[in-house]
Amino acid sequence: MTNTGDANKERNREIARNEEVKQITGSARVSIWAIAMAVIVGGILFTLGWLSLR
Repeated sequence: MTNTGDANKERNREIARNEEVKQITGSARVSIWAIAMAVIVGGILFTLGWLSLR
């Protein structure tokens, strides 16, 4: 019975590690998209501002 309990605990730890990796990867992906969108919007606003001053 103890072996089964230990195996379940180890399995749960492995699942938790996998979920943590997935969450970190997802967070990084969202951050990259947010930075990219900020750069694009900033570029558009800069271009519009520069053109309006010309």
